[in-house]
Amino acid sequence: MSFKTSKILGSAALASLLLALPALGQEVAAEVPAAIEEVATIDTGDTAWMLVSTLLVILMTIPGLALFYGGLVRSKNILSVLTQVFAGFALIALLWVTYGYSLAFAGPSEGGLSAFIGDFSNFLLGATGPDSVSGTIPELVFVVFQLTFACITATLIVGGIAERMKFGAVMAFLAIWFTFSYLPIAHMVWSGAGLFFQMGALDFAGGTVVHINSGVAALVAAIVLGPRLGYMKEPIAPHNLVFVFIGASLLWVGWFGFNAGSALAANGTAAQAFLNTVTAPAAAALAWALGEKLTRGHASALGAFSGAVAGLVAITPAAGFSGTFGAIVLGAVASLICLWAVVTLKPMLKYDDSLDVFGIHGVGGIVGAIGTAFVADPALGGFGAEGYALGGQLVTQILAVLVAIIWSALVTLVALLIVKALFGGLRVSDASESDGLDLSTHGERAYN
Repeated sequence: MSFKTSKILGSAALASLLLALPALGQEVAAEVPAAIEEVATIDTGDTAWMLVSTLLVILMTIPGLALFYGGLVRSKNILSVLTQVFAGFALIALLWVTYGYSLAFAGPSEGGLSAFIGDFSNFLLGATGPDSVSGTIPELVFVVFQLTFACITATLIVGGIAERMKFGAVMAFLAIWFTFSYLPIAHMVWSGAGLFFQMGALDFAGGTVVHINSGVAALVAAIVLGPRLGYMKEPIAPHNLVFVFIGASLLWVGWFGFNAGSALAANGTAAQAFLNTVTAPAAAALAWALGEKLTRGHASALGAFSGAVAGLVAITPAAGFSGTFGAIVLGAVASLICLWAVVTLKPMLKYDDSLDVFGIHGVGGIVGAIGTAFVADPALGGFGAEGYALGGQLVTQILAVLVAIIWSALVTLVALLIVKALFGGLRVSDASESDGLDLSTHGERAYN
């Protein structure tokens, strides 16, 4: 074949290819959009941020909450508190993937009990796999992110019953309470079919679901258990404020995942929540210190740490709805109210909420949930929806708070009665309590 003939044949082949390209292009174009649509549902930036946020919330609980609580108890009980938080996290994590996620987020969109609880259609995560998508992230990322919320909520209760409850009874109680209190309230507030979601209740990261829920449970459990030996008769001081500082700092750092991660995306709302998670606890820490100075004559380190946590609690439901200035005001106001609850209300009513879970998380959660109605108002610098009505939103917030309080209190009471019957009592013996739960329950000492 001559070069000329080859060239002519080559030109003909090229011409045929060019003529075929439009049809080929149409065929390929018909396939590409489907592929693009499938891939575009996952945003890698959002996914990466949510994985980081999940790790941060785990950091809040173990070791953050564990060290915060561990430093607040007496030295003879630090291992018991660390173990209760650690084991509680492990327990709730397993219950969450078994049936918790399904009851909180699965089920029909309407009808039956869908306004109050999900169903078992995603039992053992049977309907969720690596290819499942939730918004712009893999659904499994959402599953594990929400897992961390369930874990920290349950383990927060440990602070109200510290230094006197049987270890087995604690674990059994947490399992029952998680099933019948945490899951229904989480469903009502965060599931699209939930009662308060449908009503428009605002809870960005867990004011009602996490803090009011756990704070009320801690209060009821503390009252049912009764006070520790020597309570209000002898000093029961924290044994290691350095641990408390480390724990509070880890809580603050982890809270960025808690609040900013609740945007479920790496976007402007996450950035606003992130900023509010700096300013609200900063204002709260200083407000508590100033309040202590004016009322008690000194500004304590423990007060500053407690104030920061109170501010974090209060901004949680409002984190993505509040403007920066609103977050500062909400943090400061909540801190002063929590200070009153811890210093005045608790001694007045004589309940032994060992580590002030109700005083900070319960009261702070109530102030934050109700205050969200104000700071979310666009007229006050918030980011509420178009046509925002402050009065109507305030009523909705108060209703959600009341339901959370009543529901958690009733479930806690019934759960404690069941556990008491199963374990032949809730408390360790007086001798075991005097020796300390580290030795009497776990056979170990933290300091040898």
